[in-house]
Amino acid sequence: MDTQISFAPPRGMRDFYPEDMLLRERLFDTWRAAARRFSFSPYDACVVESLDLLKRKSGEEIVEQIYSFADKSGRELALRAEMTPTLARMIAARQGSLRFPLKWYAIAQCFRYERMTRGRKREHYQWNLDIVGEESVLAEVEVLSAAVSAISELGLKPSDYKIHFNNRALLSEIFAKIGIETRYHAAAFLAMDKRGKIPNEEIECSLRQQGLPSEAASSVLSLINITSLDEVKKQLGNETPALKRMQDFQNAADAAGISGTLVFDLSVVRGLSYYTGMVFEAFDTDRKFRAIFGGGRYDNLLGDIGAKPMTAVGLGFGDVVIAELLNEKGKNLANCRTTDIAIGYMTTEQSQLAVRIATALRNAGHNVDLRLTPEKPRSFFSYAGSGVAAEAIFIGPDEQSSGILKIKNLSDGTQRAAAINDLLGICANRRNPDE
Repeated sequence: MDTQISFAPPRGMRDFYPEDMLLRERLFDTWRAAARRFSFSPYDACVVESLDLLKRKSGEEIVEQIYSFADKSGRELALRAEMTPTLARMIAARQGSLRFPLKWYAIAQCFRYERMTRGRKREHYQWNLDIVGEESVLAEVEVLSAAVSAISELGLKPSDYKIHFNNRALLSEIFAKIGIETRYHAAAFLAMDKRGKIPNEEIECSLRQQGLPSEAASSVLSLINITSLDEVKKQLGNETPALKRMQDFQNAADAAGISGTLVFDLSVVRGLSYYTGMVFEAFDTDRKFRAIFGGGRYDNLLGDIGAKPMTAVGLGFGDVVIAELLNEKGKNLANCRTTDIAIGYMTTEQSQLAVRIATALRNAGHNVDLRLTPEKPRSFFSYAGSGVAAEAIFIGPDEQSSGILKIKNLSDGTQRAAAINDLLGICANRRNPDE
């Protein structure tokens, strides 16, 4: 018995109809422009990766979410869950010939089999910015400044979001100060990262199961009450290397003009195991959504896969949450017109003239929507005026015989006259792009 075929995409995946693509392309264009503004170079890679690479270099949570499979030769492969391990592999392959520090960006499609919630899909696109081979905190400030620039370009204000930042090295110093052995630090990081996601009782129980005394487990969770670097300094008793780095970061961020978006937050840890230093996550001010973007410094990833060790800073900015936030703020990017002029005609006798005019305008750099069949003026202007184009030209027998067209502004209804020969001459008179 035949079963009904579902026309919906697989759960957690997305189809992109033209109206969806308008938003996606506007977002991608903004990301690319911001990356170029900060002199990041583009790169890309295969969507299918070695399962071993992803398992070795992702955090506990990500390993459980990998879409994995064996190919026909029995190789264990996976759809990439994130881009950073792939970046490390690519750099390792040509490390001896690359110039460092390097600044690369990619817009990558990533896949994770995870529970569906608001702002979370099983497939998403992510803008990745990475600086590899630079120890200065200016690397963190540079990737964050690029992200802030993109957010501003999308129409959001500094009051709409905040970037929460912390330092895993600073947390390690605090853990050591309160008597937590180094071997328990990874578990403590994971506990901090899960704060607010599962009950504190479960976190504390998990820490005890991994060997931490009850008092130490409670101390880890109590650290969330620390809200400023001054409190951290009191906790540590003196200025430490990580604390000094945090202060340098704040000074650099102030010079870059982004300090107003920053909030110190000791609970920001990031779940991925390869982060070693500064970490950050951006959230909408009202905390209605998941993180807009996140990232941090990872110093061991290249060395761990067998390459020459190098420090690096990365940022991942997903498309799902920012689209929801923009919609919440009334910033519907899909409403922007992409067509300059719509052209229609009354009978087949005007079709070739319509094609010639459309071709001339397109060759001159205009985006033109040419109707493909004859229609009445009312039908054409109803279509063109529905947000399709900024202007419209309709060619009937009178326009064809007189040689004069009317170009209608679809926003205010005004019209201007244009000679057909002038429009056809636009192509011949346009500026040579090689000049």
